[in-house]
Amino acid sequence: MPVTTPGTILVLPGGAYQHLSDKEGEPVAEWLRSLGWEARVVRYPIVARHPAPLEMVRAEIAAERTAGARTVGVLGFSAGGHLAGHTAFAPDSTSEERPDFAVLCYPVVSMLTSTHEGSRHNLLGADASDELRAATSLERLVTPDAPPTFLWHTVVDAAVLIHEHAYPLATALAEHGVPHEVHTFTEGEHGVAMRDDIPARQWQPLCAQWLAGVAAG
Repeated sequence: MPVTTPGTILVLPGGAYQHLSDKEGEPVAEWLRSLGWEARVVRYPIVARHPAPLEMVRAEIAAERTAGARTVGVLGFSAGGHLAGHTAFAPDSTSEERPDFAVLCYPVVSMLTSTHEGSRHNLLGADASDELRAATSLERLVTPDAPPTFLWHTVVDAAVLIHEHAYPLATALAEHGVPHEVHTFTEGEHGVAMRDDIPARQWQPLCAQWLAGVAAG
């Protein structure tokens, strides 16, 4: 009998919207496939202004649904985490374009802060208006209709500060009653991906358990 997978996960590597990190791409997809999911890396547009990356990932989600995937999730790191969250929370996404869940790994969340300005400049331009920066800040986009979200970060991340990014997003998820799980780790610089020699490696078994719950419905 054919093996039925729980669905498809689209992997969005980080790289400040300037490049795509190899270590946050295919190795992650391989790990997800080892858990029973279909998974592939989406090489979204880089050094391309909003909404080009968002529109591409929305189209990829819709294509997976058309191809018969019963569940489509997104998993992103850093700037890829921002893009994953954007597809999950953007108010103008259709039901076909919105993922069923999102896994956000040390994501860039806010475009209103000064940290990780490279991501903001590459996506929005150095002269982006306050209105555009607010409209692309994930903590401003969460509603009660947002899909279940798994979020993790490290407290020593000096590139994407946890108190300016993950914590405001976690607060927004809680305030709007969105099913979510949040994990913070004491060690691990920005971009740790799947390193297995630090406590943050526990994100993988924790995420695998969470994904099993998603698959079980």
